[in-house]
Amino acid sequence: MPLPTSSPSPMPSTESSGTAPAVHLTRWLAVGSLLGLIVLGLAWELWLAPLRDGGSWWALKVLPLAVPLAGLLKNRMYTYRWVSLLVWLYFTEGAVRASSESGLSALLALLQVLLCVLLFTACALHVRMRLRAAGKEAVAADVASATAAAQNAASASSSPASP
Repeated sequence: MPLPTSSPSPMPSTESSGTAPAVHLTRWLAVGSLLGLIVLGLAWELWLAPLRDGGSWWALKVLPLAVPLAGLLKNRMYTYRWVSLLVWLYFTEGAVRASSESGLSALLALLQVLLCVLLFTACALHVRMRLRAAGKEAVAADVASATAAAQNAASASSSPASP
């Protein structure tokens, strides 16, 4: 019985196999830093250094951070993109509170700034590596899709409206 001369290789390409561990690492860094921001925000405003004795309603600031958690765990590219923008609100709060408060609250604010920078970096690297791993085929497909959508929009706007 003759052996087949060619068979599909089960091994991924060298480029993608070198990228996969780094993408996996950035994914878990993003999830970890997001969880860290949630825990820090709750602990800060409820127990460690609340604005008022007994806790503060300011702890609700972590609710917007809970929304992207599911998207990061499901590895959705869109979530990584918008979280990298959302995190700057928390960075700004941390920077302002680090420079205007003292004691434990200032240290917690610096920790928040650090977690924000880590989250942004992890999200940005994750998106960049995944897009690079997708290769030229994905870019070409995206360009073709955008071109087709533009042509459809142009033909829809140029056709006369029916009465």
